[in-house]
Amino acid sequence: MPDVLDQSSIDALLSQTQQVEAPTAVERPAIISRRRKDLENVEVRPYDFKRPERVSKDQMRALQTLHEAMARNFGAMLSGFLRTIVEVRVATCEQMTYGEFITGLPNPTSFNLVTPGGLDGQVCLEVSPLIIYPIIDRLLGGTNQDLFIPQRPMTLIENRLIGKVIDRALSAMTEAWAAIRQIAFAVSATESNPQLVQIVPPNEVVVVVGFELKMGNRAGTMNLCIPFNVIEPMMDELANQSWFASTKGGPAKDSRSSIERSLGHAGLVVSAVLARTTITLSDLHALEVGDIITTDKPVSQPAVMFIEGERKFFARLGQIKGHRALQVVRPVSPDDRD
Repeated sequence: MPDVLDQSSIDALLSQTQQVEAPTAVERPAIISRRRKDLENVEVRPYDFKRPERVSKDQMRALQTLHEAMARNFGAMLSGFLRTIVEVRVATCEQMTYGEFITGLPNPTSFNLVTPGGLDGQVCLEVSPLIIYPIIDRLLGGTNQDLFIPQRPMTLIENRLIGKVIDRALSAMTEAWAAIRQIAFAVSATESNPQLVQIVPPNEVVVVVGFELKMGNRAGTMNLCIPFNVIEPMMDELANQSWFASTKGGPAKDSRSSIERSLGHAGLVVSAVLARTTITLSDLHALEVGDIITTDKPVSQPAVMFIEGERKFFARLGQIKGHRALQVVRPVSPDDRD
């Protein structure tokens, strides 16, 4: 028969199981520094050598500010092109590896290779099919109601239509980057499967700027991928101080002269009012060809010239080579009356 434990043996076993082991002291990693003496409050953070951060936070903020200006310009261009309100804003601005960027893209999509003039390498501009087909439907006269998003590569006609949108995006990007350097962006190739395009090695660091596009009840994304080796020559110019200095200096004058040149070719409607009077509705209804309407304004007084409905000049009515003409006498002042 097996041995029977007495009470003392049972108490000994219970005391053994109830004993709690003392916590072992956690060894802190050794920190060695030549400059800092206080090493107790040093923050230690893990660093992934497979995904190094080669762009500083200040430079990332400058890139985000740069492309926020691009988003505003692109939204205005696209709204005028599509005759509807299109909202474009920067959703994300982060750095990752090229392999991670390609893995997160849909297939098929509109994947455009862009060549930056004056810089080495290429950048990528990807537009989601969720916003591409509503834009194409809008250009072809559709209403975007019950629109089906096909899972296929775009046709030649669709590529031609969406190319006009890409050209406006690159124009807005060229205008935004002019604050730092004059760069002419142009599309060099278009692909539907992003897995087939490798502009840099998969573990190369890239800066990805994500845009959100909204058009009515439709929304989609647009991603701009900039490899680090493309913007590496401009890293010093992307610092915060040089960024703010460039926005306060010459580029503001350049943009003003550019706006003045663009507005100089705008057409305006010019009209002239010879005189004003009142007439009853019955007299107006009874008017016939050859009737004369009298006014209190002397013939010697000049007519009022209107530019887009606003009083601007006093002018004399005349004739040149068989055509009616107006000779400007002087500008209209706030104290003048018709």
